[in-house]
Amino acid sequence: MSQDKRPERTGSNADGRDRESSMSANEQNAARPNQDGGRVTTQAAGHSPNEGKHEPQQVSRGSLLTVVAILLMVAIGVGIYGVLSRKHVSAELAKYTENTSAPPVTLEQPVMQKSAREIVLPGNMQAYTLAPIYARTTGYVKAWYHDIGTPVHKGELLAVIETPELDQQLASAKADLATAQSNAGIAKVTADRYNDLIGRNAVSQQDTDNAVQALEARNTQVSSAAANVQRLEELVSFERIVAPFDGVVTARNIDIGQLISATGSTTTAGAGTVTGNKEIFDISAVRTLRVFINVPQIYSPDAKNGTIAKLTLPQYPGRTFEGKLVRSSDAVDPASRTLLAEVDVDNRSGELLPGSYTEVHLNVSSDAPALIVPVGALILSPEGLRVATVDSNHHAHLVPVTPGRDFGSTVEILAGLKPGQSIVANPPDSLTDGEEVRVVTPNGSKQGPEAKQ
Repeated sequence: MSQDKRPERTGSNADGRDRESSMSANEQNAARPNQDGGRVTTQAAGHSPNEGKHEPQQVSRGSLLTVVAILLMVAIGVGIYGVLSRKHVSAELAKYTENTSAPPVTLEQPVMQKSAREIVLPGNMQAYTLAPIYARTTGYVKAWYHDIGTPVHKGELLAVIETPELDQQLASAKADLATAQSNAGIAKVTADRYNDLIGRNAVSQQDTDNAVQALEARNTQVSSAAANVQRLEELVSFERIVAPFDGVVTARNIDIGQLISATGSTTTAGAGTVTGNKEIFDISAVRTLRVFINVPQIYSPDAKNGTIAKLTLPQYPGRTFEGKLVRSSDAVDPASRTLLAEVDVDNRSGELLPGSYTEVHLNVSSDAPALIVPVGALILSPEGLRVATVDSNHHAHLVPVTPGRDFGSTVEILAGLKPGQSIVANPPDSLTDGEEVRVVTPNGSKQGPEAKQ
């Protein structure tokens, strides 16, 4: 085995000497000058001059842990930065949402006007007397004689109702009355006879007392039967529906053959379903009309009985109608701070119609200060006319006001606002009392929660 290894080492040394010889030859060729006086630097193809001279260095465990720690710290820093930036963006978004959630509004100062010598108040015309006519008996409509718009006089027949059941009840009641009267006559004869016989001791006192008591009972039955007959006669008289006063028929809710019920129940007849508590006629007295107005407290001393008022109506442009203030409530309503007054208007011509809207012009003893506001600042709510004001904390408040004259683009405010009090010129429809708003000035700057920050 030792003999086999020895030639291998010899061969290896020979190969080493051959490589050294070839490298020496290459170095000599590199050092040999070329024809141009330079040096040949060509190296043998496939061989590197540093081949076999350097070995890769091993990385220590401490260096590896340092690199991992640095990377971990960088990752933690990036995560913290991302969380902080997200939190900042969320805070900015919440702040922006809070600042822009309140509706923007602009404020305007009402203009004071002191040159007016009269006040103009809205009013509704009403009939001097209005009577809904109801049925007091149950039956079928036999006939009706007056339709809507027909003038009628007191006691004039409006309609006739047929009541066959009621007629039979009246006939039966009359028969019961006749029977009771007959029984009372017999009882009277018996009682008189016993009274004559008691004086001659022909009958006992007990029998005489019984006869007298029987007469009293019979008389009571007669009175009861007579009252029943009178009641039914009154009901039968309601078959004829008559006008209670002079006026005009403003509603008719019956027709021939329709069943009328005097009770509150609903009855079905050939003409349809009829509700018993519905009026069958409406009668209105329209020769004189009433107009109720609410006079602001500041002008209540001028609302005296006998004061002449001028009325204007939209259907009669350029015309005025004269009325007279006849009475007032003599008390100011604490809710609206106004005085309820009634103005009567002569309407014998029939030009004025109940239910019409009118404007009542009242003269005042001194200049009537009024605040002029734009029409766009008014808020019409179910509770009445309102305007919006803004307090120092930028919260809106809906204030009830009393309007005066309407100039088209502007309106007089007679009560509810104080001089110098700003109002919202453009209140949104959704504005509620106490809601926070953003006050925007005409030049574009803002006043509100966002302007404070």
